[in-house]
Amino acid sequence: MAKASKNESKTSYQEELWNAADKLRAQSSLKTNEFSTPVLGLIFLKYADYRFADAIKKLPPQSGRSAVSLKDRVQELGVLFMPEQARYDYLLSRPESENIAKAVNDAMSLVEQQNKILEGVLPKNYQRLGNSLLRDLLKQFNAIQMDKIKGDAFGKIYEYFLGKFASAEGQRGGEFFTPTSLVRLIVEILKPIKGNVYDPACGSGGMFVQSSEFIKRTIQDKEPNDLIRIYGQEKTEETSKLCKMNLAVHCLEGEIATCNSMEVDKFDSIGKMDFVMANPPFNVSGVDKEKIKNDKRYALGLPKVDNANYLWIQCFYSALSKTGRAGFVMPNSASDARQSEQTIREKIIKANAVDVMVSVGSNMFHNVTLPCTLWFLDRGKKDTERKDKVLFLDVREIYTQVDRAHREFTEEQIEFITNIVKLYRGEKLCFDFGSKAKIKQYFPDMKYKDVKGLCKVATLEEIEKQGWSLNSGRYVGVADNAEEEYVFEDKLKELNAELEKLNNEAHELETKIALNMKELLGA
Repeated sequence: MAKASKNESKTSYQEELWNAADKLRAQSSLKTNEFSTPVLGLIFLKYADYRFADAIKKLPPQSGRSAVSLKDRVQELGVLFMPEQARYDYLLSRPESENIAKAVNDAMSLVEQQNKILEGVLPKNYQRLGNSLLRDLLKQFNAIQMDKIKGDAFGKIYEYFLGKFASAEGQRGGEFFTPTSLVRLIVEILKPIKGNVYDPACGSGGMFVQSSEFIKRTIQDKEPNDLIRIYGQEKTEETSKLCKMNLAVHCLEGEIATCNSMEVDKFDSIGKMDFVMANPPFNVSGVDKEKIKNDKRYALGLPKVDNANYLWIQCFYSALSKTGRAGFVMPNSASDARQSEQTIREKIIKANAVDVMVSVGSNMFHNVTLPCTLWFLDRGKKDTERKDKVLFLDVREIYTQVDRAHREFTEEQIEFITNIVKLYRGEKLCFDFGSKAKIKQYFPDMKYKDVKGLCKVATLEEIEKQGWSLNSGRYVGVADNAEEEYVFEDKLKELNAELEKLNNEAHELETKIALNMKELLGA
């Protein structure tokens, strides 16, 4: 089995910036959640200022008669127009006696006024930071030396800060940010090259950003905006704004709606999307089924249990075009769910739409310690040799330990897992990140084969015998002479969390049974 590893990477410029910003925060009375959005806004403003300055340098001269306004010229290049009072140099030149918080708030309003795509998006609560802290932050972000960092510098800084804020905020952080390595794995297996890309639980937009990065890596002569059209829905307004800023920082165009995806299908998604990616909230209860009983997205049936997992799955499935693909995160319990949920799952399996199931280990999220499963659907699979097959992968023992409580996948590990899927699909392998030796170790002929404890291709007949379960463990098995490589304390916490979850579910069931008995007995 591929071994877990430790993260020994050196401090990056993103981390240096974060450490400096967090040190400044610690000197104030602000909590992390009060600090996050204003800081991300400052990073955004610096990035917009940098791109605007760079665009002006590159603009060709124009004749007097055919003169076009500077604003129109830069916006035609896909660059935000920055009024003088919104430029970093202007803000930094304000005298100490001036209210810098008001100046930054005004700058954000001016950017919105001149760039309608950002209307109502940017933060304007800088008075909470105080003038001294705000000036220090402006100086810090202004000191970023663009000539010393390459690529999508501000995008990487923004994404890094999002991740750190999510980690610091724990449960709430997980609502808006999916760890990058997990998103990378979903994107690499899904391959969103061209078409409509949809995330009905889009959070801060990580799925969209990594889709664009995938395109940049694989198609050198095309811009992501020329190939994909982005659609996102997010329930929380503040998180929608983070997403819109994130798209802007990465030069991406898209439509983001603030609404409850369970009840609202803003983009009439049924059959429209070529790629669907999501990390929805797990085990949501309290959905008003009366409101959605006639919603065509749930044509496979409404689950009888008070749990939204199979509503989400149908949101993803129904949105796919005839050849559409989906990749999303689900709790392990969804793979084995019984009764009405099993019936829905059986219909999707019999439609030959389930392509790959990946079991992922614990501690990969900021807000969930339990293991999870990645589902990959493919509506076009029914026309291939794989139509009656599903690839099951168990990668729970493949990870890199970031710190005591968090794990991630390295580039090599992502490539290794993705290459197994490519072997199964008959696609060309990629060895840019050094996974060749590991692939040769398990697949010496460079052809797919079942590997006990790692991967297994199961037929629909085998899946039916397992009660239509999509739990990888039922098919993959355990590697011969497998060694226990987990930290005992971590494993104990994982098992205790599972026990607490089962106890809570048992208590809920007990309460429901008692209420039903009262109704039956007329009490």
